[in-house]
Amino acid sequence: MWDDAFPSFLIGLREGLEAGLIVSILVATLVRADARSRLPQVWTGVLAAVALAMSFGAVLTFTAASLSATAQEAFGGTLSVIAVAFVTAMVFWMRRSARSLSGEIKEKVTGALAMGAGMLVVTSFLAVGREGLETALFLWTTAQAAGESAGPLTGAGIGLVLASGLCWGLYRRVLKINLTRFFTATGVVLIVIAAGVLGYGLRDLQEGGVLPGSTAYAVDLGGSIDAGAWYSTLVQGVFNLTPTMTWLQTAAYVVYLAVVMTLFVRGVRGVRANAPKPATPERVTPEPAAPERTVPAGPDQEPTRQPVAARRRPAWVIPVAVVAVPVVVAGLVVALARPKPAGAQTVAVSETECGKGFVAPKPGRQTFQMHNTGSKTSEVYLIDPASHAVYGEIEGLAPGTTRALVATVAGGTYAWRCVPSAGRAVTSRPVRVGGGGAAKAVVPVAESDLAAPLKAYRQYVNQGLATLGTQTGTLNDDIARGDLDRARADWLTAHLTYSSLGAAYGTFAEYAQRIDGRADGLAGGVQDKDFTGFHRIEYGLWHGESADQLTGPARRLADAVAGLRTAFPAQDFDPGDLPLRAHEILENTLQFELTGDTDEGSGTNLATADADLDGTRELLTLLRPLLTSRSPKLPPTVDADIARVQQLLDAAHQDARWTPVAQLDATARARLDGATGQLLEDLAPIPDLLEIRKAA
Repeated sequence: MWDDAFPSFLIGLREGLEAGLIVSILVATLVRADARSRLPQVWTGVLAAVALAMSFGAVLTFTAASLSATAQEAFGGTLSVIAVAFVTAMVFWMRRSARSLSGEIKEKVTGALAMGAGMLVVTSFLAVGREGLETALFLWTTAQAAGESAGPLTGAGIGLVLASGLCWGLYRRVLKINLTRFFTATGVVLIVIAAGVLGYGLRDLQEGGVLPGSTAYAVDLGGSIDAGAWYSTLVQGVFNLTPTMTWLQTAAYVVYLAVVMTLFVRGVRGVRANAPKPATPERVTPEPAAPERTVPAGPDQEPTRQPVAARRRPAWVIPVAVVAVPVVVAGLVVALARPKPAGAQTVAVSETECGKGFVAPKPGRQTFQMHNTGSKTSEVYLIDPASHAVYGEIEGLAPGTTRALVATVAGGTYAWRCVPSAGRAVTSRPVRVGGGGAAKAVVPVAESDLAAPLKAYRQYVNQGLATLGTQTGTLNDDIARGDLDRARADWLTAHLTYSSLGAAYGTFAEYAQRIDGRADGLAGGVQDKDFTGFHRIEYGLWHGESADQLTGPARRLADAVAGLRTAFPAQDFDPGDLPLRAHEILENTLQFELTGDTDEGSGTNLATADADLDGTRELLTLLRPLLTSRSPKLPPTVDADIARVQQLLDAAHQDARWTPVAQLDATARARLDGATGQLLEDLAPIPDLLEIRKAA
């Protein structure tokens, strides 16, 4: 979180100090002019500026949330570029104006005092409001880059609190700060940060389809740099530099940094060379007197002049108004920007009719009430009739029931496809929706699409089981001869072969427990008679059991593998298991192997993790054509993740010996867990992408 917090901390500190200095000068000027009664007007203007900045932030947040994913990328990228422009202008303005800021503000306050209360409110509002808007825009941009991290808000809060303390100290003359040096130093750092924000914004515009080149990478270090390591996280959070950057990102970063930093440094030297002489003390116009009226006198008296009694309004009216107005305006903007929720259409579903009552909806997020008027349970899909891509679905809609289907609709052609539990599928008439934009859809996978990968994987498993049968026979012979040293080496070889067949676990049925069962849950633990298979033999080999004690478990393991070899060709292998196992294999790895939970003494959990990775890689190779056609960016991302995990596992395999999980240092273990977690996160969409649907 703290790496994401630093840029926001710096902007909060700098902008907070700028705004605080302005307020301090306003207050000091009024106090010296003996106009303390006007201080509430200053604070009213400040309050209005804060309300405007917060309302602006709310508009950005809620307006972006109502957009589609592609539009959000474009919106965020555009605002990132605008934020860079604002920050760049602010850095140069403060460098130029730091020395003369006090005199300029005092001159404005003097004029405002002479023009009345309203002008003083406006003066303080304009002076602070610009800083508030800049802060809101930049913080929103950094928060978008940080995702769900609370770092940006935390950093900004700390920066603003520290800035308030510094301003109080300066006002009370407790502190002395060379503001020119302060704004110069922070300006240099902000230029570096802004270069990263510019690159991030351009990347968003590329992913939003506004700019080309989203797959043209100038830098691609995903396979050699651990994105989850602390140093990677720090660089990404502070500078918005990532292991993979496009040519446009890289060029913009380098050009912006070179040009802006050069101009800034030259300007700093020019300001120092031409520093103005100290200004002479200015005179402050005293607060104007209240208007007077002439009071008629009696016959023998002179007329007198008395102050006109002003009509006083309640003190709370203006502060409430200046807060309420921007809040109400922001609410109206958000309400107008968000798509209007049209009345949900009720669409009929049956085995003879599908989509009755469906009319062209407006673009945006829509809710459809799907009502099954037939006599059979149905699956319902909102599809593109040309490609059969699925925009939304409901499974198991029972007769007589109604369920809501929520989908994002953009310009294009849509139809409903109803698939009853028994009977043929029915497709509604197509409906054309006008407008632009893009809606995310999933190209459905039919069972036939997985037939070839399934056939290839069954061959892979059959070959693996044949090899495993030979290896467990060798292990059995080692133990029968009493050669336990050889048995330990052959045990690991056989166990890794079995582990590499992970995608088939769901079809091994009772053989899985007999071959690779664990002692967890057994009444007798490792001594329980039902504790069998590889882990039972592992326990004996590494806990001093004799060959005679291991002869029975070794023979039972060899028999179980032989039985599995015979049974597997006739076992039912659900095609839907393939995409599911792509994620589940390494999920088990993270839960059992990387925690050392299954270690019975050999210390080879990382070797098993390596075999699991091989099994996952084999499976993904078979599924790659289906994945590439549905999510082109996913396979390269997963490849980079696998390479990163493989590199970390290889580092734990030295001189033909695997480092036990418990002996990994904290950093290495955290990196391996983090890299595996990232791989699992990127594998997570595969089951949904390749789920067998009847929409095709």
